[in-house]
Amino acid sequence: MNSLASGLIKVANIRASGLSIYDEISIGDVNLWLTSDELSSVLNESLRGVSFCGLAIRSRSKRAKELVCSALGYPLPASFKKCQPRFSGQFFDTYVQKANNFQVWNEELDIERRYVIIRTDENDIVTKVKVISGSDLSILDTTGTLTQKYQARLVPSDAPLDLVTDYDTDNLTGLLADRSLELASYSPISQPQKGQLLPIEECFSRLQSLIGLSFLDAGADQERNRGAALHEHVCHALGYLDYRDNGKFPDVRHQLLEVKLQTSPTIDLGLVCPDSEALLDIEQIGEHQIRHCDVRYVVFYGYIDKGSVHLTNLYLTTGEKFFTRFVQFGGKVLNRKIQIPLPRDFFN
Repeated sequence: MNSLASGLIKVANIRASGLSIYDEISIGDVNLWLTSDELSSVLNESLRGVSFCGLAIRSRSKRAKELVCSALGYPLPASFKKCQPRFSGQFFDTYVQKANNFQVWNEELDIERRYVIIRTDENDIVTKVKVISGSDLSILDTTGTLTQKYQARLVPSDAPLDLVTDYDTDNLTGLLADRSLELASYSPISQPQKGQLLPIEECFSRLQSLIGLSFLDAGADQERNRGAALHEHVCHALGYLDYRDNGKFPDVRHQLLEVKLQTSPTIDLGLVCPDSEALLDIEQIGEHQIRHCDVRYVVFYGYIDKGSVHLTNLYLTTGEKFFTRFVQFGGKVLNRKIQIPLPRDFFN
């Protein structure tokens, strides 16, 4: 089932429930919580082509919220409360963008909140709706005015292979597959399901074959492409027939596996600590809500020589146990001026 079809089922459920936009829904609720993909599909289907022509900025903002309410099956409130976020039940805010200069006023960027950005053309007609998390949105800041990230230090060990913990988190224990599960018929970016998550020990066993591997270096200024090359090898080592990457956390969504490539000791972790108990924006798995600390982190260490990346070490851990092996840098770097120029291809 595609994201639009599953999203519309949840819209019908919301409409039948009588819930308001302020009534809390558990993140990942399989009947009522719209994932970011579903939210995007439903809103694009409903809002594309709508006109905001002639509306003042404040009126345009109110009209956008009314349209979103209707699209998601919610009754229109008598007035919109000044709460954060405005759609607190689904945990998102709406913004109408005619220009590429995205601004958040009078509050911090929330790394766990969703931001629904409605694009209009020069005639004030809606052309696209983009749903993005605060953590992904912050990465787009190229001005240096917003920097907030966690980091850790990797001290390489003499042993090339290191399984930091033999066991997954207690939250995943009842969801794990048999170690013999073949992944050839699955997609690496599909929603994880009960009985399809390889135990962390089996992931470790399958990924060991990558130590000693060499692959072409994309270049010093192509860190993302370099990581993508490794990501492809990881997918094949786990048993997937194809490689797919939707740019979302975690990299191999089907296995709740985040992939890190290190040619230096400093590990950039982004805006959420691996051991955070914050909930992931995915559907529940077997009635279990998945947290950041349930994600498995595979860290490859290596070096670059003669135009190739050479992998020498492999570390695998749960987010929960991440800092038992890697040393966390103290504190966070934070600047709260939030003005982000959206890239030209942001809505593509």
